[in-house]
Amino acid sequence: MSLDPISRIRRFNRAVTRETGVLDTSFLGRGRPLGAARVLHAIGFDGADLESVRDALDLEKALLSRYLGTLQDEGLITLAASPDDGRRRVARLTDRGRRELEAYDALSNDRARKLLDRHPNPETLLAAMDLIASALGRDRVTFTRIDPRHDDARHCLESYYAELARRFETGFDVNLSCDPDAGDMIAPRGAFVLALSDGLPIGCVGLKGTDLGYGEIKRLWVAPAARGMGLAHRLMAEIESAARDLGITTLRLDTNSALPEAVALYRNSGWTEIDRFNDDPYPDHFFEKTL
Repeated sequence: MSLDPISRIRRFNRAVTRETGVLDTSFLGRGRPLGAARVLHAIGFDGADLESVRDALDLEKALLSRYLGTLQDEGLITLAASPDDGRRRVARLTDRGRRELEAYDALSNDRARKLLDRHPNPETLLAAMDLIASALGRDRVTFTRIDPRHDDARHCLESYYAELARRFETGFDVNLSCDPDAGDMIAPRGAFVLALSDGLPIGCVGLKGTDLGYGEIKRLWVAPAARGMGLAHRLMAEIESAARDLGITTLRLDTNSALPEAVALYRNSGWTEIDRFNDDPYPDHFFEKTL
């Protein structure tokens, strides 16, 4: 008989509580609880307005105010009116606060390395963590338009290419495509959208500008840990919005039968199958959509 799912979740919660030191009065031995340390981290080296800090940590105003007061009393932060909006306040680290955050980062990194070092299969552990983080943060995913040459974008693209190489019988070589460097996805000719979970990239999609009267949707990818939660639909909505902003009203895309989930996505979201419109060696399904 399988174990009770609720009991398994509660066991996991207890393990995480112990490992992260949630109940410690001196998180990582730095003299303050985890909550205050997380506020310091949310402010970060660049500073942050208080609304963004509260939103990032999902804290009540009264509790955030208490943590801020403690950090101020310790000389770790300063508070001032935002230069852009006097109704908002911005928190910034003092020199002492920066040193304290650096100390926290060093200790947290060391704890993370030790956790990985003592596990027999660290990649399996990381994959499980990615899955849990994606599930818990599914309603807090953000989207940003970014240059496809950015490191985060390249991480997604390289992961996408590697997956195609595994799933296509012929393998996959991006250099055989018409735009291997994604140059036509750079604004203002095109667009590239990243999905971010707590600042880490978990998905992408590109809009390739053309001179043929339509734009092409390319390189839709979602990290395995984030699949099954509607992220592909959300990425497609974001890239269609980007196309409208660029004045593109007709979109096309192609895909391969080895990706049945992609074929189903397009068939079920308003795309119409059309004849082949390019000489790319990999696709065997072609779609069009009018915005």
